[in-house]
Amino acid sequence: MRAPRKATWERIYATVRKIPHGQVATYGQVARLTGQCTARMVGYAMAGLEADTDVPWHRVINARGEISPRAGMGAEHQRQRLLEEGVRFNEQGRIDFGRHGLFPVSRSDAARPL
Repeated sequence: MRAPRKATWERIYATVRKIPHGQVATYGQVARLTGQCTARMVGYAMAGLEADTDVPWHRVINARGEISPRAGMGAEHQRQRLLEEGVRFNEQGRIDFGRHGLFPVSRSDAARPL
């Protein structure tokens, strides 16, 4: 991995480690908190994690309140980890940001409203 990418990913991981148990944040929120990166970069950083990581990658979801498809550990694994933390999903498989979000989600966070 190139040095600039590694440094950015480490900053992203540091931000994700701050998301408390039972709460979630969007890729865009993590990007804004980290600074100088995009939601897509956050997604790449999460996808680049090893299975035995201490980074709580499962707490990062998309702006619609859904789990994004994920290779490797899989969406069902992410859902199970969130359920174990007390995070609940509605009938459409979405998480209520008002209840479990680290921050409220603004229209600029979402591709479409919840």
